[in-house]
Parts: sequence; structure tokens; C-alpha cells
Amino acid sequence: MTIRRNCVTLTLCILSAFSTSVVVNTQQAKAEKICSNRSLYGAYEAQSAGYLNNTAPFAQTGILTYDGNGKITGTILVRCLNSRNKAKNIRKTYMQLLKHLSIKTKLIVMLLVVSLCAMLASTFICSRAGKSILTEKVFNQLTSLRSAKTYQIEDYFENLYNHSQTLSEDLTVVAAMQEFNTAYRELEKSTIPADFDKKIDTYYRTTFLTRLARTHEGSPVLATYTPKTPAARYLQYYYTAANPNTVGKKLLLNNPGDPSSYSRVHARYHPIFRNIVEKYGYYDMFLLDPEGTAVYTVFKETDFTTNFTNGPYKESNLAEAIVAARQAKGKGYVKIVDFKPYSPSYGAPAAFLATPIFKDSQFIGILAFQLPVDKINNVMTGNKNWKQNGLGDSGETYLVGPDYLMRSASRFQIEDPKGHVKTLRSIGTDEKTIKKITEFHTTILLQSVQTKAVQEALFGKQGTQVIDDYRNIPVLSSYAPLDIDGLRWVILAEIDVSEAYAPIRSFEKTVLIGATLIIALITLVAMWLTAIFVKPINTLIKSARKVKAGDVDAVVKSGSQDEFGELAKSFNQTIDSLRAETQLIEQKNRENEALILNIFSPAIANRLKQGDREIADQISNVSVLFSDLERFTKLTQTMSPQEVVGVLNELVTGFDEMTEKYGLEKIKTIGDGYMAVCGLTVPRLDHDKRTVDFALEMLSFVRRFNYEKGLHLELRLGINSGDVVAGVIGKNKLLYDVWGDTVNIANRLKSACPPGTIFVSQNICDRLQDLYDFEIFGEIQEPGKEKLVAWQLKNSQKPVSVRESEVYE
Repeated sequence: MTIRRNCVTLTLCILSAFSTSVVVNTQQAKAEKICSNRSLYGAYEAQSAGYLNNTAPFAQTGILTYDGNGKITGTILVRCLNSRNKAKNIRKTYMQLLKHLSIKTKLIVMLLVVSLCAMLASTFICSRAGKSILTEKVFNQLTSLRSAKTYQIEDYFENLYNHSQTLSEDLTVVAAMQEFNTAYRELEKSTIPADFDKKIDTYYRTTFLTRLARTHEGSPVLATYTPKTPAARYLQYYYTAANPNTVGKKLLLNNPGDPSSYSRVHARYHPIFRNIVEKYGYYDMFLLDPEGTAVYTVFKETDFTTNFTNGPYKESNLAEAIVAARQAKGKGYVKIVDFKPYSPSYGAPAAFLATPIFKDSQFIGILAFQLPVDKINNVMTGNKNWKQNGLGDSGETYLVGPDYLMRSASRFQIEDPKGHVKTLRSIGTDEKTIKKITEFHTTILLQSVQTKAVQEALFGKQGTQVIDDYRNIPVLSSYAPLDIDGLRWVILAEIDVSEAYAPIRSFEKTVLIGATLIIALITLVAMWLTAIFVKPINTLIKSARKVKAGDVDAVVKSGSQDEFGELAKSFNQTIDSLRAETQLIEQKNRENEALILNIFSPAIANRLKQGDREIADQISNVSVLFSDLERFTKLTQTMSPQEVVGVLNELVTGFDEMTEKYGLEKIKTIGDGYMAVCGLTVPRLDHDKRTVDFALEMLSFVRRFNYEKGLHLELRLGINSGDVVAGVIGKNKLLYDVWGDTVNIANRLKSACPPGTIFVSQNICDRLQDLYDFEIFGEIQEPGKEKLVAWQLKNSQKPVSVRESEVYE
């Protein structure tokens, strides 16, 4: 039982210390926020001067209240000072709690703290060391994988260079180039029937331009893309427009059956070239004459028969490669161009290489290849076997160009296209880019990768870093530039930090479980040892019980000169302090009696001090204003509680300052509602005009507040004048309030008022119609209540001869 009781005591002490610290910080923040209002500056000065040193008794007796939701329902002055003092008192109580802990509890806590610190330190050291070792291991793995991919991709492009050079010198290719040139020139003399052009136009309009428009900015113009020369129109009719095979399979046509010599040449060479494209994985193969006209292609897309020096694709990257090949001085030259959107492939990213073809020393044409995207992706993704390559569930290797756009596909787009789209939207990627990624099923030339690793690699550096990748997710990254002639690409190998450090997280969980068990064991051992150590204190405890029974003058005598003697001395000092605190509380209570006069009027304050709890007065000629904040409830759904309370506090503070300006008295705030009365304790002949001016300034204040804060709040205000009943209600928490038909009508006007306007009653309209512009709104009918005529106040005031400063003096 003793052990169990001590365990409970220890737990309660620790929880109490923690909760007390939280309460102290919360109360201090609350007090500072409330007392920061300019309207309370005078009260703060009074408190600082020593006149209002303690207001806690008022909170206990119910003279002021604080509803806990950031709304002050009692007197602000006292509540402000009470909050500040309460925070100080809680902090003082926290320090006293530490002083009153038993020696046994302190020893147990010290043993636990030392043990816990030792375990935390060892865990931290092991975790940091393990993290460092694991990071180095992962970086080495990523660097090895990056190096392997670098070799593969550079070797692949070297093979492309060698293969294109070899084919450009192959006798079959040379002969084919000559024969296609001759056959193409023969067709320039042919006459093209009108139905050929109609068929070509139909194909471009329904097939090509329709798909191109989905990825092309603006509307493509038909005349821009259709062939112009007789040979081009003839060949595009037979091999593209009238080709019975669908788009993507038009390469299956060897001979369309026309009598031209071109078709005979095509039937002889096309199966050979188609086999080269399929076997080596090229997307397309081109033979171009010296003027840059594509006299032959394998795929027969719309770039077939196009002249790349003056045709519709003269600005394409293929045209750039052709220009370079035409300027070559001899054999063996290969020009490679980077990825760009290519219109004949419906705007998909395409890269090309081109090499000149010579017959002996005569330049007779150009051989070009459209590079296969799939081949590059297969190298970078390991044929989509990321896990087998040691990249786990989040690792990948990819290429990036000098424009910070990808040159290979993203793993995440391949594995989970929909999830990748959600990720892109979450980081603010442009919807046009997302649409193109979805349309082309690739991130090449679309996914931006502006990371520090890419920047370093583009500057020719290689290394490893922990960075945020293109998904804004922390990753371990290994990067380096590629050595490919004509291309300024970089390669990156990356894996998510969360996956890489998963073993460390598992280790930390294991240590946490072990530490919990060890702490429990240490607690039991510590309780046994401290029970032996604190046995001499039992005598001191017996004396303390006398004090607990009420003997405040009891003095503990101890002949010991060690720590126990010091403890007895501290105990006696505590008794003295308690006696002094009692006298201080009595003094503060006397001071607080004087504070009542600052909360209520002297007559009400005297009646309260005399114990009169039934205070009620009939007061005539007052104006009552009700206001309500529109859209504030919706605002609470989009902001944190602290932000909501801050917004409401700024508004209420502004309204309170305006009540002093116009001579009104705030009665209460309920939620986002505000109630004020003019002429209640100080009779005023112009109570209705002051109230209307106050309402107009409230509207202006809210509009300025919306502009400064970027909000859309609106006020609804209702004003009425007449007689009211005023009094103090409540038992433990007192509140000075007003009632009557005058109050109810003002509230009904506020409820029926549209946002941003002011409704007044017939009384107000009759009295102030010479000063303000009113317009009839209509009758307000509510079940069980009389009809109420409402007048809407326009936001303007008729000119008067008296200055405003004179009116409110």
C-alpha cells in the first residue's frame, strides 16, 4: 500500500508541475493580450501605482466573469488586472509546490531524471551515429546506382552516335537516298486531282489538328500544316491520308498500289528501314534531300514530305539538327538535339539526331532518327524494377535538362498517375502542365525540378545532399552531370528520407519501450532506497500535523545541523510567511472594497456593499443599440481559436473606444453581438443622435477592418429609444443589464436588418428626420408579436450648422 501510494503521489506531482506550467503561460498570455488594449491603459497605470494590487477576490465574489472563450462578460478593467495577478499567483504557487515536495519524492524524481537523462543522451548519441552511418550507406548506394545509370545512358547515346554514323555510310542507305531523291523529283511534275486535296484536308482536320489542339496553345490553322508541292500532296495522299492503317500503324503499308516509281522504290527499301526502327527501338527514321525535304519517313506522320527549311516545322528541334547536318564538311558528323515538343507527334516531347549522307564526296542527303523515349526510360527505371535495383518504395533515378525540366519519366507518374497529379496540385503546379502530363503520360519536358542538387550538377559538380525534391518531399540525393556530346543533362538518384531513415525510427521506438520498462524498475528501487533515507523526517512530519490542525504559532525544534535542520528552519519560515500572507489578504480585501466604486455607479456600489441584491430602476429617454456581426460564425470554421478571439477582440476594443467618444455605455457582448445604451446613467438630450452617429462609425470601422485584414464581415444594427428597466442580476456572478420593450424592439430591428445597414424605429425616425436621410423598409411581422415599422438609415447626414466637436462636449 505504501509503495502504491508513493507511486500515485509521484505521478500527481509530475502532472501537477506540467499542468501548472501550462496554466501559467496561458494566463500570462491572456492577461497581456487583454491589458494591451488602449482603453485599459489608465487601469494598468493605476495597478502599477499600487492602487489595485490584487483583484482575485472580485473574481471569486462574482462581480466580474470571463466565459473562457475569449469573451469578457464582466467589467473589463477588473478582469484585466485579475488575469495579470492570477498569472503571477499561479507562478508563485508553482514555486511553492516545488518547495513543499517531500524529500522522498525529490529523491525519487532526481534518480528518475538522472536515469532518464542518461538514457536520452545515450539514445541521442546512438541515434545520431546510426543516422550518420545509415546516411553514408544510403548515399554510397545511391552514388553507385547513379554511376551505373550514368554509364548505361552515356553508353546508349554513344551507340546511337556510332549506329547513325555507320548507317549514313551504308551502301543500302546511300542508294536509297539517291533513288528516293530521283523518284520524289519525278512526282513534282504530276497533276494532283482535286479529290486528293480534299482527302488530305479531311485527314488533317479530323485526325491531326483535332489531337494537336488538345496540347497546342491556340487553334491550329489548317493551311499552315497541309502540303503545298505536287510531290508532297501526292505522297501524303497515298501514304498518310488514304493509308488504310490507323495512326501509329501507317508504317505497315509497303506499297499503296499506285504506278509511281516512288512506290516501287518504297516497296523495296521500306521493309528494311522499318526493321531497323523496330529492332533498334527508334521512334522514326528520316531521309531528307539536300534542301531539307523529308522524302522518306518510316512512320508517315505529317512531317513526311515536309521541307524543314521553310515548311511549318522549320522552328522545330529536328530542323535545327538538319541545319547542322547540312553544314557538315564531311562524313562522320552527328548532331543531336535536346527534347522539345514536336507538332507532328501531337506536341509530345521528341529528341533527334541527324548525320549527313555522302556519295563519295558529294552531299546527297541527311539521315535522321527520332530518339526513343521508352529506351531512355527503361535505362533510368531499370525496366520499372526500382525495388530490385535497391531503390525501395520511393527511390528513383531520372534525368534533368538545362531548363530544369525532366528528360526521363518520374517513377511516381508511372506507378500512380492519379496520386502524382494530386501531389502536383498540392504544390501549386499549373493546371495546363498537369493536363499535358496526363495527356502524354510522361513528365518529360513538363515536370520542373528546380532543386539545389540540379543546380549544383548543372554547374558541373557532383555530390550528395539532403534536399526537398520536385514533390517538396525531403530526399537523399546523389547527383552528377552527364558527358553526352551535344546535351547538357544531369542525372540524379534519390530516395525519400522517411524510407531511408525507417530503421532509425524503428530503433528509437525499441529504445523508448526499453526505457519505459527501465524507468519503472528504477522507480521501484528508488522508492525502496528513499524510504530508508527519509525515516528521520517522521519526527518533523508529526510537528507539521500540529500546524495542520490550526496551531499557526507552532515552532518545529530540531537539534540536527544537517539538511534536516535546514528543512525545519524552512518550515518555520513557511509558517511566518503564511501568517504574513493572511494579513496581506485582509489588507487586499479592504483595498478591493474601494475598487467596487470604479466598477458601478456610486449609488449601485453602495447598495451592493450593503448587501442589496434586488437593484432595479426605471429610466426614461434612453437609446438602445444592438449589433450583430454577419459571416463571423463562418470565419470561425476557417481560423484557429486564437485568431478568431484576436479578430473579435480588436473589433470589440474599437467599439468600446467609440462608446467613450459618443457617450454611450456598453452593456454586454453576446458571442459576436454588441449592445450599448446612451442616456442610462448620465441623462443626455441628444441620446438618439449620439447613438446613430455611433452606429455609422461602427459601420465605417468594420469596413476599414475588412480592408486591412482581408475579411468580409458586415454589421447589422438596430436602434430604438424609449424607457427601460435597469438592474443588477445574478447571485455569484453579478451583471448590470437593461430590459423592456425598447430593448426588444431594438433587437428585432437588428435581426431583420440586412448586413451592412442600420434599422431604426419610428421614434428615432421622427426625432432625427431633419438630420438624417431615412427610407421606409416596411413592416416586420413575427408570430405572436405586434407589427413593427422599420426605417433604414442611409449612410449620409444632412448638413448642420453646429460643429460635431460642440455637439459631444
